[in-house]
Amino acid sequence: QVQLAESGGGLVQAGGSLRLSCAASGLASSSYAVGWFRQAPGKEREFVAVISWTGSTTYYEASVKGRFTISRDNAKNTVYLQMNSLKPEDTAVYYCAAVLGVSASYYYTRRGSDYDYWGQGTQVTVSS
Repeated sequence: QVQLAESGGGLVQAGGSLRLSCAASGLASSSYAVGWFRQAPGKEREFVAVISWTGSTTYYEASVKGRFTISRDNAKNTVYLQMNSLKPEDTAVYYCAAVLGVSASYYYTRRGSDYDYWGQGTQVTVSS
């Protein structure tokens, strides 16, 4: 059974940093792309960042580009989201999600409907 577990959320002041982790289990291989999404209260879920299964390709939502960095360690089945220069508008529940069975090393997708598995989410709160 595939499971994704996020960790690393918390309360931080504006300008601070957090590193989120997404640990995957139950997967037979590392051939899965991973995306981070977030949902703020009263808002729709939005794409944040994605990384291909080899780590060769990444893509960021415009508002986080230059502040957030996505990376992965396939030996540990873990994907990270380093968040720097955090702003109050980054406050949300952050979810990681995985697309399985990816063959192309560069594959990634920003559409939530393309993802096969989702984690339970971790709360990030940025105070002003």
